[in-house]
Amino acid sequence: MESKRENEIDENNERGEKTGGLSPLLPPLPHTLTGEFRHHPNIQSKFLEHNRDIIVYLPPGYDRDIERRYPVLYLQDGQNLFDASTAFAGEEWGVDETAERLITSGQIEPLLIVGIYNTGIFRIDEYTPTYDARQKKGGKADQYGRFIVEELKSFIDLSYRTFPEVEQTGLGGSSLGGLVTLYLGLKYPQIFSKLMVMSPSVWWDQRVILRTVQSLRAKPSTRIWLDIGTKEGKYTAGHVRVLRDALITQGWRLKDDLKFLEVNGGQHNEQDWGKRVEPALKFLFPNH
Repeated sequence: MESKRENEIDENNERGEKTGGLSPLLPPLPHTLTGEFRHHPNIQSKFLEHNRDIIVYLPPGYDRDIERRYPVLYLQDGQNLFDASTAFAGEEWGVDETAERLITSGQIEPLLIVGIYNTGIFRIDEYTPTYDARQKKGGKADQYGRFIVEELKSFIDLSYRTFPEVEQTGLGGSSLGGLVTLYLGLKYPQIFSKLMVMSPSVWWDQRVILRTVQSLRAKPSTRIWLDIGTKEGKYTAGHVRVLRDALITQGWRLKDDLKFLEVNGGQHNEQDWGKRVEPALKFLFPNH
């Protein structure tokens, strides 16, 4: 059972609901984008009340090789992935620099990375599968999932040269973004075959995600990256180990279709998640 302290740790790291950027009293940071990007602002959804921005990273050579198609990775908290000027507290993950280096060196296959901006104070509701009476929030992950699966993915597949098949489509996120990634990935195994689950908020609503895993009737052919740091809260690492074990019980195999990484000294922040992007991409999108 999670402690009050653990919830406080996670809430502290969700402060401002990870809207990104710095205080309006401070000068804006310069943009730090590396590579080619496309922006789609103010996207509407019939499933969600609030519009959101989408940012799309294009792999090297996308505009030159007009016949080639690419796999796609959808990531939560899009404003924190690529650009310090939009990232929470000015700390970006550096996904663009990491992807550029790994693609150029041939260590991963070229792919599109779609950053889905969160909606600030509504982030917790959209990133959680149930309403938590103690938090007095949550429960709109199903609607958020319909936005991604029925609207956003269709838009991306029509607008870009993608491989739309499940074998070529991934989903990822951290903290509550990791929670919603695993929840939606298990709900839509016919859409997502690769999940990047970083520091998931297993504690949410008395560890409801564990019950989701335990209730699976059949194991999908889903490849999962799962990680946690040892300094993310007294009980958090233990919860994620329990999640790892629940996945193994359901048939996932360590180092085969489940990679678990526990980072000694790893903390619950953008910088630490950025450090784990490289091994996660290598596991999920290896260049065969």
